[in-house]
Amino acid sequence: MTALALGLYLVGLLAVFGVRTWLHRRRTGSSGFHGISGPRGSLSWWAGIAFATALLLQLLAALLALLEVLPAPVEPARIARSVGVAGLVLAVAGLMGTLAAQAAMGVSWRIGVDEDERTKLITSGVFAWVRNPVFTAMVTAQLGVGLMVPTVLSLAAVALLVLAVQLQVRGTEEPYLLRTHGQHYASYAARTGRFLPALGRMRSTGHDHGARGEGRRSTSRRPDHHYEIMETT
Repeated sequence: MTALALGLYLVGLLAVFGVRTWLHRRRTGSSGFHGISGPRGSLSWWAGIAFATALLLQLLAALLALLEVLPAPVEPARIARSVGVAGLVLAVAGLMGTLAAQAAMGVSWRIGVDEDERTKLITSGVFAWVRNPVFTAMVTAQLGVGLMVPTVLSLAAVALLVLAVQLQVRGTEEPYLLRTHGQHYASYAARTGRFLPALGRMRSTGHDHGARGEGRRSTSRRPDHHYEIMETT
């Protein structure tokens, strides 16, 4: 199971980051990769560092388990086997979900945020159910691999990825999308969950000042639009 986990994880990294970037460059002329955004030490910067570290940590965990430096527990055998199989299902489903969500984004797919770039807001397909299906699927895959190789290091990698995704989405992507798409994104976020359906929807108060870059200016002096996150169950 450990060798399978390592192989699957390597294939996943290659497909999600390597092949996807290559296909995007062929289609658009751009890799879509903006790297770690934000000034050094900022929330966005730390989110990027945590994200990359989580991915590398999971790879290291699987490698150390394979070399039996930090092996996964194998007793009791029935439980270990059941957990491993469940992890395999989650890992494969998460990988397929990640690739499908990336494909659904089309030319709007990016890694990181470029404040000067404006891409189309995708709200159809799986994005009609959750706003960040790529991250949801990636965490699912990471959890699956963690269950296939359930060591302290692999589970720490899962926790770190969850933290990184939360920081990236809440601290970088949502503010950027609100600045860029304004009321369009606010309305979409009000009806769509952040990572799971109906959870983490956004509610707004006040008045809309319009989206950046659309050339719209209000002649009436209305207050800016204010947004707040509403967690629902």
